Amino acid sequence: MFTRYRALTRRRWVAVVAPVAAAAALSAIPLAASQAATPAMAASAAAPASGSGGLPVMTVSMNGKAISVGGTLKSGAERVVFKVTGEPAGGPGFARLDPGATLSQLFAALPAAAQDPNNLYGIAQIVMSTQANKGTSSVYLNLAPGTYVALDLASTAKTPPLTVFTVWPSHHPAAMPKAGAAISTREFGFTGATKIYDGQTVRWGNAGFLVHMIQGIEAPNLATANKIAADLKAGNDNAAGALAIGEYGWVGALSHGQSFESVVAQKPGYWVIACFMDTQDGREHTTLGMEKVIQILK
Repeated sequence: MFTRYRALTRRRWVAVVAPVAAAAALSAIPLAASQAATPAMAASAAAPASGSGGLPVMTVSMNGKAISVGGTLKSGAERVVFKVTGEPAGGPGFARLDPGATLSQLFAALPAAAQDPNNLYGIAQIVMSTQANKGTSSVYLNLAPGTYVALDLASTAKTPPLTVFTVWPSHHPAAMPKAGAAISTREFGFTGATKIYDGQTVRWGNAGFLVHMIQGIEAPNLATANKIAADLKAGNDNAAGALAIGEYGWVGALSHGQSFESVVAQKPGYWVIACFMDTQDGREHTTLGMEKVIQILK
């Protein structure tokens, strides 16, 4: 059960974008042209869209073949609304260039990052990556000014659809909503809530130095959840997968110090959160302690 998800996160974040021809073509795209393809950017400065709690709204549309970004592209807290058609679920992810880094540097770094996404450090930060099921869903993200690359990592295309957009400084940036709970990654484990609620806003973060993910694995009961966690710790992914009854990718990948929020909409019950990233010597982070049983309550 976990094979497809890992392919769309740990490896797919950069691996299928790594071919030299694709990188060369992408690095040749003028930034101004990529911005021109982003709808409603000019209009948003004059009349920002408003969402839940009065937050400005950014829209990300995905159909498995293309991804587009529109709405308000200003710094500060925004509600990022995903609109997914043409695929069962999208895998939206944002990478923000570090100050002084260029798109050409990012694309040149992709072959090394394909081997280990931590090789993006010093060039770009993965600031958001999640699962977005078909239809409309959203997260809350505190956007810093800068240049971003948005990708749909769930696409079956050889090269994931991507687009480049710019977030402009805001004179009055909005504040993030207050989260009801927080769950964070570190080396090598999870901190924060063990019980979260259906409909609750949860802040997902990475307090570790390494890139981590937060994959949710649904279990039919507490005993099975504990068995799944034990199997993952022992490296028995196939046995753990056979016991699972569902999964959801709350965080596909997140760089050091990054976080975002989402409203829990998964089935109440027992879940195991896990990170399937690899160490440099090939050990899955689950085998080092990155698995934890949590409960979703009504």
